[in-house]
Amino acid sequence: MKLTVQTTAKRDIVDITDQVAEVLKGDGVIHLFMQHTTAALTTADLDPDTDLDYLDALTAMTPTGKWHHPHNPEHFPDHLWATIIGPDVSVPFHDGRLSLGSWQRIIVVELDGPRSRQIELSILKLAN
Repeated sequence: MKLTVQTTAKRDIVDITDQVAEVLKGDGVIHLFMQHTTAALTTADLDPDTDLDYLDALTAMTPTGKWHHPHNPEHFPDHLWATIIGPDVSVPFHDGRLSLGSWQRIIVVELDGPRSRQIELSILKLAN
C-alpha cells in the first residue's frame, strides 16, 4: 500500500502520524519506506518551531565544500541529509493504535521540494 505526501517547500517537515494510523487494525508492526533519495522518514517531537530547529541544525552541520554530484553539486547536501536521517521507520501498534512515545510523531523530512512523495507501507500483523 502507498501513501502520497505533498510537501510545500524546499525544506519541509510533514507530520504523517494520523494518516498512518488510519490504516491500522489489530496488533502488529507498520514499516514505512520513502521511495526517494532527497526525502527521509523519522520520528520527532514537533513542539512549535521544532521543525525549523531540525532543518537549521542539518544546515549548520553540513560543511561547505566542492561537491561532485553530477547534475547539480549544490544539491548534494539534500542527498546526504536524506541518507543520514534514513529512508524508513518501523512502529509497533496495538489495538489499531501506534505505540509511539508521548511526544513522538512520524514525519517526512523534505529536503528538495516541494514535491509529491511516495511512501511504501508494509504491515506485519501479529497472530492473536
